[in-house]
Amino acid sequence: MNIVYVELDRCIACHNCERACLFYKSERRSGSTANIFVSVDMDQRRILAGTCLQCENALCMAVCPVDALTRDPLTSAVVVNADVCLSCGMCTIACPYGYMHLDDSSRRATKCDLCGGDPRCVQMCMADALHFDDIQSLVERRKKHPHLQVGLRAVPDSRDAAA
Repeated sequence: MNIVYVELDRCIACHNCERACLFYKSERRSGSTANIFVSVDMDQRRILAGTCLQCENALCMAVCPVDALTRDPLTSAVVVNADVCLSCGMCTIACPYGYMHLDDSSRRATKCDLCGGDPRCVQMCMADALHFDDIQSLVERRKKHPHLQVGLRAVPDSRDAAA
């Protein structure tokens, strides 16, 4: 399964990924909140970025009382059916990474759906910090370049260092 992952050392916090996500969502009339997040921690002097990890055992899917979350058969992304979503917020509570949220305008659950297999955020990343590839490519990249801060989580931690 392909996922979006970030090369933290390359991200320059330009927010192009967020803008691309918002623009694509507005074209599809599917919300007004970006599904990729970039923030700058000035105290720690680091940039934080992340998006849905498309978990194999997605807790957001497990807790949805109306089965509004399903897995796309082509991309394996967890997708939200906004017409079924009750806006209860259970999925937002269940997501251990905080990437599931309620859209600001529709108040329906929303998350990265990988843009149908062609993520706009990756296309628009001018620093080439975002990658859309199989999880195995992330492992290989880390083996070849152990000094790189490449990971799945928004903040690198000890689990990111062990590859």
